[in-house]
Amino acid sequence: MPDTSSKIDRNVYALSAVSFFTDASSEMIYPLLPVFLTVTLGASAGTLGVIEGAAETTSALLKLASGWWSDRARRRKPLIALGYGIASAVRPLIAIAQSATQVLMIRLTDRVGKGIRGAPRDALIADSVDPSIVGKAFGIQRTSDHAGAVVGPLIAFAVLHWWHTPLRTVFWMAAIPGAIAVAIAVFLVREKAPAAEHHAATIDPKVPLPGRFWAALGAITVFTLGNSTDAFLLLRATQLGVPVALAPILWAMLHFVKSTTSTPGGILSDKLGRKPAVVSGWIIYAIVYLLFGRASQPWHAWALFAVYGLYFGLAEGPERALVADIVPGGKRGTAYGWYNLAIGIAALPASIVFGMIWDRAGSGPAFTFGAALAGVAALCLAAVPTHKTARPVVG
Repeated sequence: MPDTSSKIDRNVYALSAVSFFTDASSEMIYPLLPVFLTVTLGASAGTLGVIEGAAETTSALLKLASGWWSDRARRRKPLIALGYGIASAVRPLIAIAQSATQVLMIRLTDRVGKGIRGAPRDALIADSVDPSIVGKAFGIQRTSDHAGAVVGPLIAFAVLHWWHTPLRTVFWMAAIPGAIAVAIAVFLVREKAPAAEHHAATIDPKVPLPGRFWAALGAITVFTLGNSTDAFLLLRATQLGVPVALAPILWAMLHFVKSTTSTPGGILSDKLGRKPAVVSGWIIYAIVYLLFGRASQPWHAWALFAVYGLYFGLAEGPERALVADIVPGGKRGTAYGWYNLAIGIAALPASIVFGMIWDRAGSGPAFTFGAALAGVAALCLAAVPTHKTARPVVG
């Protein structure tokens, strides 16, 4: 019989397409949101941190519940479709917001959708492929996600620059790719049970998650406490002299780097292990943040955004693959729920503290704070006794 261990299941491609169109929709709005909030609505950097931190924490709280339920019900697709549907319906409503409070409520609802879909989607990706290529599978998904984040800002730039379209109209246009994403989730994604050998642990609550998982999660949480919203990077770029009209292009360039490095980063982690990939990514993050705090020219922002994309390629997919490596299939939804909960809870103080430091001491100390926590987290993860369990692919 032919070896199918290296075959990527169609679910991975379908969910990757959903991510592509969802991010195209989201990123038509996101790079413009800091300017919309601070200039159009008159909000402060601290308010921006509160909005983004609260949004991510709301998402994370729901990811734990939805991941646990997808394990218990043995069904992941309904939650995935519902989550994408909610987010795609409310996201364009930022076009009618008249205050920062209204933006907050819309962002919270958008993140409710993300919270419902996140853990079941990650679990379904891990369920759909052989353990030896789970890093590659997550790399493909992240590649598509970031490719959508390239297309979205380019569309926004085109309509702003050549059609002179108002910001609010651009926000309404984001409904189109969102609707496409929901249709793919409903009609092309299918249920998939995890491989039998990785479903040994049932949903029995008496079966605990492995200790190595909690240790790795602790290191990830420390890193996230210094990983504030990327909206601050866009704000810093405008401080350095990057024109507002070019913000979507800068954002698209970042996601182009993310997209082109995510699949190679996932494959690298399949071959060399998850920890080396993730730790390398976190070290790059720390260096970039240190330099952002000391940058002084517009070209510095462009260069640092490009290097920053390498962190995502090395760390995002391998982090998710690490969870799949050390947690049995029957507990993956719950594990991804805890993973996303930890990130989301830490994201709120991360963004609030970063914004407060920025408002009171300036951007330099704020970026130094983020870099320091990333360095500590890298040391913590390096000390965690994890190992790569995926077996090599037989050619």
